[in-house]
Amino acid sequence: MSELLTIENIDVCYGNIKALSGVSMHVDQGDIVCLIGANGAGKSTLLKSIVGLEGLTNGQICFDGEVICQAKKVKHTTDQIAKMGISLVPEGRRVFADMTVEENLDMGAFMVRDQNVIAKKKEEMFDFFPILGARRKQKTRSLSGGEQQMMAIARALMSSPRMILLDEPGLGLAPLIIQDIFNKIALINKQDKVTIFLVEQNARMALKASNKGYVMENGKIVLADKASNLLTNEKVKAAYLGE
Repeated sequence: MSELLTIENIDVCYGNIKALSGVSMHVDQGDIVCLIGANGAGKSTLLKSIVGLEGLTNGQICFDGEVICQAKKVKHTTDQIAKMGISLVPEGRRVFADMTVEENLDMGAFMVRDQNVIAKKKEEMFDFFPILGARRKQKTRSLSGGEQQMMAIARALMSSPRMILLDEPGLGLAPLIIQDIFNKIALINKQDKVTIFLVEQNARMALKASNKGYVMENGKIVLADKASNLLTNEKVKAAYLGE
């Protein structure tokens, strides 16, 4: 498979604090790749750097062979990166609480000019997430956490991305709801051919869902392997799987 996302030796600093140090990794087209690590390891910072929300102090990031982020240079703005086919589902969902479900989906299609395309895509989302169809006119604040997470994913899909970055999609949700979310992620990958880069604290769930996994500690990648191998890795089991 061809590399869709390539991260080459990047550093990200907050003042004198180095949040990411020498991070190199890649995501192949069509794969589900996960990044696991403890709180504060730098996982969310990495996702933000991919979409241009955090500047690089070293290295570069390429998408489909084109440099999109480079140290000390603004190669592409966040909206330009989104237009290239990358959508971010941020940690904590970041929904527009006083808007309806339907209005939130419209926000996800802000780059799409054809109203017929938007209407068709919304109906696809309501078919894929039936609970959202049933609640389309409700204010988002009235939804459960799981419903809000589904809506955040649906909003990201409204622009028909080639890759989705998912930041802690299972955060704060009950185990059965998390399983439902991960089932939907697998379908998005398989049916819609969307490449998935997943950051998740539930290491076991993330690794079981993925083709490949990376482990981050203190802003550095310390392990990279097939996800199935990481599930049986003694260090991973001890540190992240509770074994």
